[in-house]
Amino acid sequence: MSPVPNDIAVLGIGNALVDVISQESDDLVDRLGLSKGAMQLIDEARMAELYSEMGPGLETSGGSAANTMAGLASLGVSAHYIGRAKDDQLGRVFAHDIRSIGVGWTQELAADGPATGCCLVLVTPDAQRTMNTFLGASALLHPDDVDPDLVASAGIVYLEGYLFDRPEAQDAFRAASAAAHDAGRRVALTLSDTFCVERHRDAFRELVEDHVDVLFANEAEILALYEIDDVEEAAGIAAKSTPIVVVTRSERGAIVRADGEYVSVPAEPVDEVVDTTGAGDQFAAGFLAGLSEGLPLERCARMGAIAASEVISHIGPRPQADLRRLVDERLGGT
Repeated sequence: MSPVPNDIAVLGIGNALVDVISQESDDLVDRLGLSKGAMQLIDEARMAELYSEMGPGLETSGGSAANTMAGLASLGVSAHYIGRAKDDQLGRVFAHDIRSIGVGWTQELAADGPATGCCLVLVTPDAQRTMNTFLGASALLHPDDVDPDLVASAGIVYLEGYLFDRPEAQDAFRAASAAAHDAGRRVALTLSDTFCVERHRDAFRELVEDHVDVLFANEAEILALYEIDDVEEAAGIAAKSTPIVVVTRSERGAIVRADGEYVSVPAEPVDEVVDTTGAGDQFAAGFLAGLSEGLPLERCARMGAIAASEVISHIGPRPQADLRRLVDERLGGT
Protein backbone atom coordinates (compact mmCIF):
# COMPACT_ATOMS: atom_id res chain seq x y z
CA MET A 1 0.00 0.00 0.00
CA SER A 2 1.38 3.38 -0.97
CA PRO A 3 1.82 6.07 1.71
CA VAL A 4 -1.25 8.21 2.32
CA PRO A 5 -0.76 11.80 1.11
CA ASN A 6 -1.56 14.70 3.39
CA ASP A 7 -4.04 17.53 2.90
CA ILE A 8 -6.26 16.24 0.10
CA ALA A 9 -9.07 18.71 -0.53
CA VAL A 10 -11.22 16.34 -2.61
CA LEU A 11 -10.99 12.59 -3.15
CA GLY A 12 -12.94 11.26 -6.15
CA ILE A 13 -14.17 7.68 -6.45
CA GLY A 14 -15.49 6.54 -9.82
CA ASN A 15 -15.11 4.62 -13.06
CA ALA A 16 -11.58 4.77 -14.44
CA LEU A 17 -12.19 4.94 -18.20
CA VAL A 18 -10.51 6.02 -21.39
CA ASP A 19 -12.80 8.24 -23.51
CA VAL A 20 -12.98 8.07 -27.29
CA ILE A 21 -14.78 11.19 -28.56
CA SER A 22 -15.77 11.79 -32.17
CA GLN A 23 -18.04 14.23 -33.99
CA GLU A 24 -20.79 12.30 -35.79
CA SER A 25 -24.06 12.89 -37.62
CA ASP A 26 -27.56 12.42 -36.24
CA ASP A 27 -28.06 9.85 -38.99
CA LEU A 28 -25.28 7.65 -37.61
CA VAL A 29 -26.67 7.85 -34.09
CA ASP A 30 -30.08 6.78 -35.42
CA ARG A 31 -28.66 4.01 -37.60
CA LEU A 32 -26.76 2.54 -34.68
CA GLY A 33 -29.94 2.50 -32.59
CA LEU A 34 -28.52 4.76 -29.89
CA SER A 35 -30.49 6.91 -27.45
CA LYS A 36 -29.26 10.40 -28.28
CA GLY A 37 -27.92 12.41 -25.37
CA ALA A 38 -27.93 9.51 -22.91
CA MET A 39 -25.45 7.01 -21.52
CA GLN A 40 -25.88 3.30 -22.04
CA LEU A 41 -23.80 0.41 -20.83
CA ILE A 42 -22.43 -1.91 -23.51
CA ASP A 43 -20.49 -5.15 -23.58
CA GLU A 44 -17.14 -5.70 -25.24
CA ALA A 45 -18.67 -6.96 -28.51
CA ARG A 46 -20.94 -3.90 -28.86
CA MET A 47 -17.99 -1.67 -28.01
CA ALA A 48 -16.01 -3.16 -30.91
CA GLU A 49 -19.00 -2.71 -33.26
CA LEU A 50 -19.54 0.96 -32.38
CA TYR A 51 -15.84 1.76 -32.45
CA SER A 52 -15.60 0.40 -35.99
CA GLU A 53 -18.39 2.79 -37.11
CA MET A 54 -16.94 5.92 -35.52
CA GLY A 55 -14.76 8.35 -37.41
CA PRO A 56 -11.44 9.78 -36.20
CA GLY A 57 -11.67 10.82 -32.58
CA LEU A 58 -9.90 12.17 -29.55
CA GLU A 59 -8.73 9.52 -27.10
CA THR A 60 -8.17 10.71 -23.56
CA SER A 61 -8.37 9.37 -20.03
CA GLY A 62 -11.83 10.01 -18.67
CA GLY A 63 -14.56 8.88 -16.34
CA SER A 64 -16.90 11.38 -14.70
CA ALA A 65 -15.26 11.70 -11.28
CA ALA A 66 -11.78 11.62 -12.83
CA ASN A 67 -12.81 14.54 -15.06
CA THR A 68 -13.96 16.43 -11.97
CA MET A 69 -10.60 15.78 -10.29
CA ALA A 70 -8.90 17.14 -13.44
CA GLY A 71 -10.99 20.30 -13.12
CA LEU A 72 -10.05 20.66 -9.46
CA ALA A 73 -6.37 20.34 -10.35
CA SER A 74 -6.81 23.10 -12.96
CA LEU A 75 -8.35 25.23 -10.21
CA GLY A 76 -5.29 24.70 -8.04
CA VAL A 77 -7.10 22.46 -5.56
CA SER A 78 -5.44 19.26 -4.28
CA ALA A 79 -7.29 16.22 -5.62
CA HIS A 80 -6.81 12.47 -5.43
CA TYR A 81 -8.58 9.63 -7.24
CA ILE A 82 -9.66 6.04 -6.63
CA GLY A 83 -10.76 3.90 -9.56
CA ARG A 84 -10.08 0.39 -10.80
CA ALA A 85 -8.10 -0.19 -13.99
CA LYS A 86 -6.21 -3.21 -15.26
CA ASP A 87 -2.48 -3.42 -15.78
CA ASP A 88 -2.86 -3.21 -19.56
CA GLN A 89 -2.09 -0.55 -22.14
CA LEU A 90 -5.16 1.59 -21.44
CA GLY A 91 -4.77 1.17 -17.69
CA ARG A 92 -1.19 2.38 -17.77
CA VAL A 93 -2.22 5.28 -20.00
CA PHE A 94 -4.98 6.22 -17.55
CA ALA A 95 -2.64 6.15 -14.55
CA HIS A 96 0.01 8.20 -16.36
CA ASP A 97 -2.52 10.77 -17.61
CA ILE A 98 -4.16 11.43 -14.28
CA ARG A 99 -0.84 11.84 -12.50
CA SER A 100 0.47 14.11 -15.26
CA ILE A 101 -2.24 16.70 -14.61
CA GLY A 102 -1.51 16.83 -10.90
CA VAL A 103 -4.16 14.46 -9.53
CA GLY A 104 -2.96 11.96 -6.94
CA TRP A 105 -3.17 8.26 -7.80
CA THR A 106 -1.68 5.65 -5.46
CA GLN A 107 -3.80 2.63 -6.38
CA GLU A 108 -2.21 -0.46 -7.90
CA LEU A 109 -3.43 -1.60 -11.32
CA ALA A 110 -5.28 -4.93 -11.30
CA ALA A 111 -3.20 -7.91 -12.41
CA ASP A 112 -6.14 -9.89 -13.78
CA GLY A 113 -9.83 -9.60 -14.66
CA PRO A 114 -11.54 -7.54 -17.39
CA ALA A 115 -9.71 -4.99 -19.51
CA THR A 116 -9.60 -1.32 -18.59
CA GLY A 117 -12.94 0.29 -19.45
CA CYS A 118 -13.66 2.87 -22.12
CA CYS A 119 -16.44 5.25 -23.12
CA LEU A 120 -17.32 5.89 -26.77
CA VAL A 121 -18.78 9.39 -27.08
CA LEU A 122 -20.59 10.49 -30.26
CA VAL A 123 -21.00 14.27 -30.41
CA THR A 124 -23.73 15.44 -32.80
CA PRO A 125 -23.93 18.90 -34.46
CA ASP A 126 -26.18 20.22 -31.67
CA ALA A 127 -23.34 19.48 -29.18
CA GLN A 128 -25.27 16.65 -27.52
CA ARG A 129 -23.14 13.70 -26.49
CA THR A 130 -24.28 10.10 -26.72
CA MET A 131 -22.17 7.90 -24.47
CA ASN A 132 -21.63 4.16 -24.78
CA THR A 133 -19.70 2.78 -21.88
CA PHE A 134 -17.82 -0.51 -21.58
CA LEU A 135 -17.08 -0.54 -17.87
CA GLY A 136 -14.54 -3.35 -17.91
CA ALA A 137 -12.32 -3.37 -14.84
CA SER A 138 -13.79 -0.14 -13.45
CA ALA A 139 -17.08 -1.81 -12.51
CA LEU A 140 -15.35 -4.23 -10.15
CA LEU A 141 -14.42 -1.61 -7.58
CA HIS A 142 -14.67 -3.29 -4.19
CA PRO A 143 -14.67 -2.01 -0.60
CA ASP A 144 -11.11 -3.34 -0.32
CA ASP A 145 -10.11 -0.78 -2.99
CA VAL A 146 -11.15 2.05 -0.67
CA ASP A 147 -8.34 2.87 1.75
CA PRO A 148 -10.03 4.29 4.87
CA ASP A 149 -6.92 6.25 5.81
CA LEU A 150 -6.92 7.88 2.39
CA VAL A 151 -10.61 8.73 2.73
CA ALA A 152 -10.04 10.17 6.20
CA SER A 153 -7.29 12.43 4.82
CA ALA A 154 -9.67 14.15 2.36
CA GLY A 155 -11.86 17.11 3.22
CA ILE A 156 -14.57 16.01 0.76
CA VAL A 157 -15.15 12.55 -0.74
CA TYR A 158 -16.87 12.74 -4.13
CA LEU A 159 -18.81 9.69 -5.35
CA GLU A 160 -19.73 9.07 -9.00
CA GLY A 161 -23.23 7.68 -9.61
CA TYR A 162 -22.16 5.89 -12.78
CA LEU A 163 -20.25 3.46 -10.57
CA PHE A 164 -23.36 2.42 -8.65
CA ASP A 165 -24.45 -0.58 -10.73
CA ARG A 166 -22.77 -3.50 -8.95
CA PRO A 167 -23.42 -4.42 -5.29
CA GLU A 168 -19.67 -4.36 -4.56
CA ALA A 169 -19.45 -0.76 -5.74
CA GLN A 170 -22.47 0.21 -3.65
CA ASP A 171 -20.75 -1.35 -0.65
CA ALA A 172 -17.58 0.58 -1.52
CA PHE A 173 -19.60 3.82 -1.51
CA ARG A 174 -21.05 3.07 1.90
CA ALA A 175 -17.63 2.11 3.26
CA ALA A 176 -16.14 5.36 1.94
CA SER A 177 -19.01 7.37 3.39
CA ALA A 178 -18.65 5.73 6.79
CA ALA A 179 -14.90 6.32 6.87
CA ALA A 180 -15.38 9.95 5.82
CA HIS A 181 -18.02 10.70 8.43
CA ASP A 182 -16.05 8.90 11.15
CA ALA A 183 -13.23 11.34 10.38
CA GLY A 184 -15.56 14.35 10.36
CA ARG A 185 -15.35 14.77 6.58
CA ARG A 186 -18.07 15.53 4.02
CA VAL A 187 -19.44 13.22 1.32
CA ALA A 188 -20.64 14.46 -2.08
CA LEU A 189 -22.53 12.44 -4.69
CA THR A 190 -23.36 13.08 -8.32
CA LEU A 191 -26.35 11.17 -9.66
CA SER A 192 -24.64 11.08 -13.10
CA ASP A 193 -27.52 9.99 -15.36
CA THR A 194 -31.27 9.35 -15.31
CA PHE A 195 -30.65 5.74 -16.41
CA CYS A 196 -28.56 5.24 -13.27
CA VAL A 197 -31.30 6.73 -11.10
CA GLU A 198 -34.04 4.65 -12.68
CA ARG A 199 -32.07 1.43 -12.21
CA HIS A 200 -31.29 2.10 -8.55
CA ARG A 201 -33.84 4.66 -7.35
CA ASP A 202 -34.47 3.17 -3.90
CA ALA A 203 -30.76 2.61 -3.22
CA PHE A 204 -29.93 6.15 -4.36
CA ARG A 205 -32.63 7.60 -2.12
CA GLU A 206 -31.24 5.70 0.85
CA LEU A 207 -27.72 6.88 0.01
CA VAL A 208 -28.84 10.51 -0.32
CA GLU A 209 -30.88 10.44 2.89
CA ASP A 210 -28.33 8.69 5.09
CA HIS A 211 -24.85 9.17 3.66
CA VAL A 212 -24.59 12.32 1.52
CA ASP A 213 -23.78 15.91 2.53
CA VAL A 214 -23.63 17.46 -0.97
CA LEU A 215 -25.84 16.23 -3.81
CA PHE A 216 -25.23 17.13 -7.46
CA ALA A 217 -27.93 16.44 -10.07
CA ASN A 218 -29.30 17.91 -13.25
CA GLU A 219 -33.01 18.54 -13.68
CA ALA A 220 -33.84 15.19 -15.26
CA GLU A 221 -31.91 13.24 -12.63
CA ILE A 222 -33.47 14.84 -9.57
CA LEU A 223 -36.98 14.56 -11.09
CA ALA A 224 -36.34 10.86 -11.75
CA LEU A 225 -35.07 10.36 -8.20
CA TYR A 226 -38.33 11.54 -6.65
CA GLU A 227 -40.68 10.68 -9.54
CA ILE A 228 -42.19 14.16 -9.72
CA ASP A 229 -42.20 16.87 -12.39
CA ASP A 230 -41.30 20.01 -10.39
CA VAL A 231 -37.59 20.73 -9.98
CA GLU A 232 -38.00 23.11 -7.06
CA GLU A 233 -40.12 20.58 -5.20
CA ALA A 234 -37.62 17.80 -5.88
CA ALA A 235 -34.72 19.94 -4.66
CA GLY A 236 -36.74 20.77 -1.57
CA ILE A 237 -37.31 17.09 -0.81
CA ALA A 238 -33.60 16.36 -1.14
CA ALA A 239 -32.73 19.36 1.04
CA LYS A 240 -34.71 17.91 3.95
CA SER A 241 -32.04 15.25 4.45
CA THR A 242 -29.01 16.55 2.54
CA PRO A 243 -27.26 19.73 3.75
CA ILE A 244 -26.40 21.03 0.25
CA VAL A 245 -28.36 20.28 -2.95
CA VAL A 246 -27.06 21.53 -6.30
CA VAL A 247 -29.21 21.25 -9.44
CA THR A 248 -27.76 22.23 -12.81
CA ARG A 249 -30.16 23.48 -15.50
CA SER A 250 -28.05 23.71 -18.68
CA GLU A 251 -28.46 27.13 -20.30
CA ARG A 252 -30.61 28.29 -17.36
CA GLY A 253 -27.77 28.02 -14.89
CA ALA A 254 -28.08 26.27 -11.53
CA ILE A 255 -29.85 26.41 -8.19
CA VAL A 256 -28.51 25.57 -4.75
CA ARG A 257 -30.48 24.81 -1.60
CA ALA A 258 -28.75 24.58 1.75
CA ASP A 259 -30.07 24.99 5.31
CA GLY A 260 -32.82 27.37 4.25
CA GLU A 261 -30.54 29.29 1.89
CA TYR A 262 -31.50 29.48 -1.79
CA VAL A 263 -29.07 30.48 -4.53
CA SER A 264 -29.72 30.79 -8.26
CA VAL A 265 -26.93 31.58 -10.72
CA PRO A 266 -27.11 32.05 -14.50
CA ALA A 267 -25.12 30.05 -17.00
CA GLU A 268 -21.88 31.70 -18.08
CA PRO A 269 -22.01 32.96 -21.68
CA VAL A 270 -20.01 31.13 -24.34
CA ASP A 271 -19.35 32.09 -27.95
CA GLU A 272 -20.30 28.63 -29.21
CA VAL A 273 -21.39 25.40 -27.55
CA VAL A 274 -19.17 22.78 -29.17
CA ASP A 275 -19.53 19.71 -26.93
CA THR A 276 -21.49 19.33 -23.70
CA THR A 277 -19.41 16.33 -22.60
CA GLY A 278 -18.12 16.96 -19.09
CA ALA A 279 -20.25 20.04 -18.36
CA GLY A 280 -21.70 18.58 -15.18
CA ASP A 281 -18.32 17.16 -14.17
CA GLN A 282 -16.66 20.56 -14.44
CA PHE A 283 -19.54 22.36 -12.72
CA ALA A 284 -18.96 20.00 -9.79
CA ALA A 285 -15.23 20.77 -9.92
CA GLY A 286 -15.81 24.50 -9.66
CA PHE A 287 -18.40 24.15 -6.92
CA LEU A 288 -16.27 21.72 -4.87
CA ALA A 289 -13.23 23.95 -5.26
CA GLY A 290 -15.14 26.85 -3.75
CA LEU A 291 -16.65 24.67 -1.04
CA SER A 292 -13.25 23.28 -0.08
CA GLU A 293 -12.02 26.87 0.31
CA GLY A 294 -14.96 27.81 2.53
CA LEU A 295 -16.44 30.29 0.04
CA PRO A 296 -20.10 31.41 -0.01
CA LEU A 297 -22.45 29.14 -1.93
CA GLU A 298 -23.18 31.73 -4.60
CA ARG A 299 -19.49 32.03 -5.42
CA CYS A 300 -19.15 28.23 -5.42
CA ALA A 301 -21.96 28.01 -7.97
CA ARG A 302 -20.48 30.80 -10.08
CA MET A 303 -17.16 28.94 -10.11
CA GLY A 304 -19.01 25.84 -11.26
CA ALA A 305 -20.71 27.76 -14.05
CA ILE A 306 -17.39 29.20 -15.24
CA ALA A 307 -15.74 25.78 -15.29
CA ALA A 308 -18.70 24.30 -17.19
CA SER A 309 -18.65 27.12 -19.74
CA GLU A 310 -14.98 26.47 -20.49
CA VAL A 311 -15.42 22.76 -21.16
CA ILE A 312 -18.45 23.11 -23.46
CA SER A 313 -16.50 25.49 -25.70
CA HIS A 314 -14.27 22.70 -27.03
CA ILE A 315 -14.21 18.97 -27.70
CA GLY A 316 -13.40 16.84 -24.67
CA PRO A 317 -14.49 16.54 -21.03
CA ARG A 318 -11.50 18.18 -19.35
CA PRO A 319 -10.43 21.82 -19.21
CA GLN A 320 -8.01 23.13 -21.79
CA ALA A 321 -7.65 26.55 -20.19
CA ASP A 322 -6.37 27.47 -16.73
CA LEU A 323 -9.61 27.40 -14.74
CA ARG A 324 -8.17 29.27 -11.77
CA ARG A 325 -7.13 32.11 -14.06
CA LEU A 326 -10.61 32.20 -15.63
CA VAL A 327 -12.30 32.31 -12.25
CA ASP A 328 -10.03 35.07 -11.00
CA GLU A 329 -10.58 37.09 -14.17
CA ARG A 330 -14.37 36.87 -13.96
CA LEU A 331 -14.94 36.91 -10.21
CA GLY A 332 -11.77 38.45 -8.82
CA GLY A 333 -9.37 36.63 -6.52
CA THR A 334 -10.39 35.42 -3.08
